[in-house]
Amino acid sequence: MAKDNNPNPSKFKISPWLIYTAILLVFLFISFATGGSNLSEPIQLSPPDFNNLLQKGQVEKVIIYNKSETEVYLTAAALKDPANKKVSKDMFERVNKGPHYIVKIGDIQNFEKSLQTAIADKKLKNYTFQEKNNWSDILISLLPIIIIIGVWIFIMRKMSGGAGGGGGQIFNIGKSKAKLFDEKTDIKTTFKDVAGLEGAKEEIQEIVEFLKNPEKYTNLGGKIPKGALLVGPPGTGKTLLAKAVAGEAQVPFFSLSGSDFVEMFVGVGASRVRDLFKQAKEKSPAIIFIDEIDAVGRARGKSNMSGGNDERENTLNQLLTEMDGFGTNSNVIVLAATNRADVLDKALMRAGRFDRQIFVDLPDIRERAEIFAVHLAPIKKVEGLDLDFLAKQTPGFSGADIANVCNEAALIAARNNKTAVDKQDFLDAVDRIIGGLEKKNKIITPEEKRAIAIHEAGHATVSWMLEHAAPLIKVTIVPRGQSLGAAWYLPEERQIVRTDQMLDEMCATMGGRAAEKVTFDRISTGALSDLEKVTRQARAMVTIYGLNDKIGNVTYYDSTGQSEYNFSKPYSDETAKIIDAEISELIEGQYKRAIQILEENKDKLNQLADILIEKEVIFKDDLETIFGKRTFDKNLEEVVS
Repeated sequence: MAKDNNPNPSKFKISPWLIYTAILLVFLFISFATGGSNLSEPIQLSPPDFNNLLQKGQVEKVIIYNKSETEVYLTAAALKDPANKKVSKDMFERVNKGPHYIVKIGDIQNFEKSLQTAIADKKLKNYTFQEKNNWSDILISLLPIIIIIGVWIFIMRKMSGGAGGGGGQIFNIGKSKAKLFDEKTDIKTTFKDVAGLEGAKEEIQEIVEFLKNPEKYTNLGGKIPKGALLVGPPGTGKTLLAKAVAGEAQVPFFSLSGSDFVEMFVGVGASRVRDLFKQAKEKSPAIIFIDEIDAVGRARGKSNMSGGNDERENTLNQLLTEMDGFGTNSNVIVLAATNRADVLDKALMRAGRFDRQIFVDLPDIRERAEIFAVHLAPIKKVEGLDLDFLAKQTPGFSGADIANVCNEAALIAARNNKTAVDKQDFLDAVDRIIGGLEKKNKIITPEEKRAIAIHEAGHATVSWMLEHAAPLIKVTIVPRGQSLGAAWYLPEERQIVRTDQMLDEMCATMGGRAAEKVTFDRISTGALSDLEKVTRQARAMVTIYGLNDKIGNVTYYDSTGQSEYNFSKPYSDETAKIIDAEISELIEGQYKRAIQILEENKDKLNQLADILIEKEVIFKDDLETIFGKRTFDKNLEEVVS
């Protein structure tokens, strides 16, 4: 049996213009039907001319309408008379079957006597009286009104974005914009498509199980959770998890964004919340998914700058009431996703509304390998591609970043006319995403090229000599993006970072500027990004992590995000001076340390810079040739089990 390859067969849709055309044709048909079978307009005849036709015996029959108007039908012989040539043929040049003439009646009694005389003289067969309702005239008089109403309906449909949008129509502006997915909807995403995130998947799968088999839990006296909040950095798979729920759950699934509640009209957001939950309760058990809930769930301020009747706060209040208030239905579960959980209202986060907060973190090395396996499935790749190697090359990448790497690698392979995507294509894709596009045609003087090579060689040398600095992979002086040179490292994935590790990283970062100082005895503006990085690290050590002896075990970091709205610093001016001094001392100390390391290895630094100028790109092997193997280097090739 042949299978239909089209999963979504096209459905016949009736166009509004087709309906309008059909109505117009109906009017024309009625007008034609009420006007008889004549296809040409009858000519109006005066009473004397009509009497002449009667005397000649050329009239076959007469029909009198409403005793005021007469239709005259001529005989076949009369149609051959040249005097009746104008009415002998219809518009298609066929014999005109009549009526041929119209006569207006003045005195019906005299008119009827003349007809009776003609019948007595056998010059007329008969005449009849009929009542006539002139529907065509009525329709023609109503046609302008019908056209105006039709144009008004058309304009309103255009203003509302079409007849199909539930909340888009002008009269349905307070209706919910949620898109409904049910078991009949073609959603291909399932939990199999979600790699990694084992803990989050387990929590989400349990929620789906709640709705599929609630008795399993309620028999023990438990209650189904009201909601679950997915929190995590961008690109980690929060929305993908929700799509998997829509694909797995055998219950109606309402999906919308937090911005769908926001409207310029007062009261619309709260109305849409009410309508959303009303629809969900009618189809319960059901799931509601609100993506980017921080658009509507942001914390309410005590002194509202935009006025006491803030529309967003009204929408949030309605959402709070619907999630856990009087008359709520426990068979509706709310899923929400955000990467700004710190700005959400505390009332929204409490138990009974969002009972569970599921943190969707960046994937580790094992989870990255699983994500690569999912995204590489549709890509033509070489045999034996090492997914663990690819996972090692992408530390800190989210699921969306890995999907972008796979797509970019396929584009690079196609650009190079390859039949399959290989390991080098993925490495080039990572370089392209991290560093930007290569600009080999950028004009750089030999003096600038030497300075760039010394700068990048300084980074490589210092990082090679420090135990806790990230191991080097590649150094290049080919301009990429906004940078004139770049160095790639493979940082160790740590759960906690110690003081000596942060100091080594800061020292390696300052290695570029230190190399310029050691070699040329002058510095340049090329270390801007390095200075920005070390300043951020030093400030974090002093003010956030409590790693400074003078400041002590104090942090000025507010994880709730409320400090963004404060107009005063959480420390005194005296403490601010100490913080500034300690940050400067940290940075300058690591700068001097980098200079000392480079002074001790100046010959090797210049040797490395010469190779870099010659090859433009050097790898780990080149550093091992010059410096020897790192004694404290870990085995980076081991596969994490």
